[in-house]
Order: sequence, then structure tokens, then C-alpha cells
Amino acid sequence: MSEDFRLNKSLIVNVIAAALVVAGHFLALPVVFTIGLFALSGAVTNWLAVHMLFEKVPGLYGSGVIPSRFEEFKGGIKHLMMEQFFTQENIDRLLTENNASAIDLTPVIEKVDLEPSFDALITTVEQSSFGGMLAMFGGTEALIPLKEPFIEKMKLSLTDLAQSEAFNQILINELEQPNVMADLQAKVANIVEQRLNELTPEMVKDIIQEMIRKHLGWLVVWGGVFGGIIGAVAALVQA
Repeated sequence: MSEDFRLNKSLIVNVIAAALVVAGHFLALPVVFTIGLFALSGAVTNWLAVHMLFEKVPGLYGSGVIPSRFEEFKGGIKHLMMEQFFTQENIDRLLTENNASAIDLTPVIEKVDLEPSFDALITTVEQSSFGGMLAMFGGTEALIPLKEPFIEKMKLSLTDLAQSEAFNQILINELEQPNVMADLQAKVANIVEQRLNELTPEMVKDIIQEMIRKHLGWLVVWGGVFGGIIGAVAALVQA
């Protein structure tokens, strides 16, 4: 079935029904006229109902329901996201189901500047009882060549620590604390709300149209079909 047919099936049904009405009238075929009239009324009524979902029709109360219910739509999306997907229980289950090895802190450790740690070590040695002895061997300048090896060893040690099962279990336990979970949920809710605030009524209408409007076209088709059947029954009863 082509895309053109899917887009124009409503028009095709209306044209066929109207043709039956015209043919039945001018050819004096009351059964055909009644079938066409009922089919046209069913198709047009359903077409108007579909149109009224997305567009405001002056004088018709309740039309344009999707754009007019814009705020309720946004609220419903947020409620769905936070109450069905990002609940504290689901976040907790996500953390629990992902084993400890899944938490990889190596990229973070690689970016950490450990020079202040080396400087603090030098200061500690300088202020300790070894400070005088250090001064005899060139002072703190003598320790500068040790900076890069110290940083490399520290990163290696921190990486080994971060990859240990005991450390990761402690990290998971901390992440599962109620206050942490609540904070995560609040941040997710804030992100969802910010994204929803970017939506406009027109964008919401376009999103829903894209999802369902071509399928709603079948309402017009079946409105015409059932209208025609009812018209045929009515014509036969009157005959």
C-alpha cells in the first residue's frame, strides 16, 4: 500500500460516497442514493471528528482538544516518566543489577590533577623532623624529579583501588542511600521538566499527528463502509 493512498484514503471514501449520491439522484436509483448518502454522512462525520482532535473549529465545542490540553499532556508525560520509569525503586534496581565492575572510575582518575598531592607530601616532609636532613641534600628541589613517578604510581594505586570489589560495593551502597536516590530522582525530574518546557502546543500537535493521524484515517474509511451498510439496510426496509 503506497504512502499516497494512506494519506488520501479519507478523500477517496468521501469522493466515492458523493459519487453514489450524485449517481443515485440523477439516475433515479433510490437504493444507490440512500447507500451513498449514509456512507457520505458516516465518512464526513468521522473525518470531522479526526480533524477536531487537532484543529479548533469555530462554533464546535470540544474541538482542538489536543492543543487545548497542552499543559495536561505535558503533566501526563512527566507523571509517566517519574512514576513509571524513574522511580526510586527502578533506580535502585538499576544500580543493583549492574555489578560492581560496571562502575569504571579509571577515566576520572586519569583526569585528576595529583600535583597538589605531591606538593602536600613535600610540605609534610619539609615540616617534619626530616626537614633538616632534606635541607642538607638540596632541599625540596632534590625531590622534584620524583614528581612524575609519584603521580604515575598514585594513579595506578587509585585505579587498582577503584577496581576492587570491596570499593565498588561501598560505592554502590552509598549510591543506594535514600538521600542520594532522592537527589538523583530530583535531578532527573528537573531534566524532564526542562525538556517539556521547550515544547509548544504546535509541537505537541505535530508529534501526535505524526504518530496517529494516518491511522485515524481508517475511522473515515470504516465510517463510510458502515454508513453504506446501514444505508443499504434502510433502503431495503423502505422498499
